[in-house]
Amino acid sequence: MVRKTPVLASRMVLNQGTQLFYKTENLQTTGSFKLRGASAKLTSLQTDRPVITASTGNHGIACSVAAQKTGHDLTVVVPSNTIAQKREKIESYGTRLVIEGSDGVLAEEHARRLAQTQGYTYASPYNDAEVIAGQGTIGLELIEQLPQIDNLFISMGGGGLISGVGAVIKAISPGTRIIGVSAVNTAALAASIKAGKIVETEHHDTLADGVAGGVDAGSLTLPMASEVIDEIIHIAEGGIALGLKALAWTENMIVEGAAALALAPILSDPDRFEGKVNVVLLCGANYDQDRVRAVL
Repeated sequence: MVRKTPVLASRMVLNQGTQLFYKTENLQTTGSFKLRGASAKLTSLQTDRPVITASTGNHGIACSVAAQKTGHDLTVVVPSNTIAQKREKIESYGTRLVIEGSDGVLAEEHARRLAQTQGYTYASPYNDAEVIAGQGTIGLELIEQLPQIDNLFISMGGGGLISGVGAVIKAISPGTRIIGVSAVNTAALAASIKAGKIVETEHHDTLADGVAGGVDAGSLTLPMASEVIDEIIHIAEGGIALGLKALAWTENMIVEGAAALALAPILSDPDRFEGKVNVVLLCGANYDQDRVRAVL
């Protein structure tokens, strides 16, 4: 069910001695890395209780595919700003869809309330040991696929991806720098790492809708991400748009904004990463066709 995704060399013209590779989770079975964590979580749960989760789209799609294999009764709560293509994909697998709240934070709160009052097992999209471990399998593949990685760029949402992958990479290749890339318009994890505790932040519309939302109180990902991330780079919407264009026109890959976010630091300041082996984790390709078409 989970595909070992290839590592592809960039077609960009780079400074001498600079290498750039993509870990292509955009080519994963469900169009994003989320299938790894969803599969790890659902296979750990008994099927005698219904499961509920919250998602801005990709986690819900992944859980829907995994539930078809495991036989779980699944409900997914999504915020009202979830793109139509993602909502339709979730429902196409026979999953029960609930639309609640204007952003991922409110959708998660509603899913947890339903779990407490209606007997569901709640499966967090990121604040869960099995989910984090599942995402960490990307790191195991990268270590096998590339003999050296100097910088690994990973988009930051709730922190499940960067915590899982970062922990594996740091355990095996401690010299690799884990660079977290945060969208300016939704930067809860970055703000929480800076504060040393979970903090509330404002969330604005972003091309990187896959990383939109906050972080659970007491989340496992805050201490894990704080431990493994070497640097956080903040990217505005214009930088995400440039990433989308570069990946479409130079690399011949149309991805979602959250994936383009991870490439943006190299485009904005290529000299900083000159002479290094750089890897960009392309987290997904479940994009809003109208928004991406307008950017391109």
